[in-house]
Amino acid sequence: MTQEQAWTLLKEYNQDEFHLEHADIVGKTMRYFAEKLGYGDEKDFWEVVGILHDLDFEKYPDQHCIKEQEILKENGADEKIIHATASHGYAITVDIQPEHEMEKVLYAVDELTGLIGAVVVMRPSKSVQDLIAQTIEALKTFRP
Repeated sequence: MTQEQAWTLLKEYNQDEFHLEHADIVGKTMRYFAEKLGYGDEKDFWEVVGILHDLDFEKYPDQHCIKEQEILKENGADEKIIHATASHGYAITVDIQPEHEMEKVLYAVDELTGLIGAVVVMRPSKSVQDLIAQTIEALKTFRP
């Protein structure tokens, strides 16, 4: 599946700007880690998985990582994409374990980008561009 095909499918099930932006961020972050971890020849695949990982979340939040397997199968997606996208819900909504290093990276990247996104929302600048080490240290000691 190409990136264009992934985006077309994603937009069929997601219209909310937040979900589309999250897919873009996770996709690009996955592409970055593919290169960084020695999987440069698979960077397009890693990005497609990142784009599609929350395919079903907007329309089927109660069936997240379950319904997307059905949707992806119906659209002729490779079994590797189906397993990878489903595995990011391991121990939350499915019992499909992340096996490949890429799936483990997706599991972490999804949560990490969500956390960074939450930090950005709270910052006056609404950006990570002015996030400095002192801010990160302050977050470590924060107790709500």
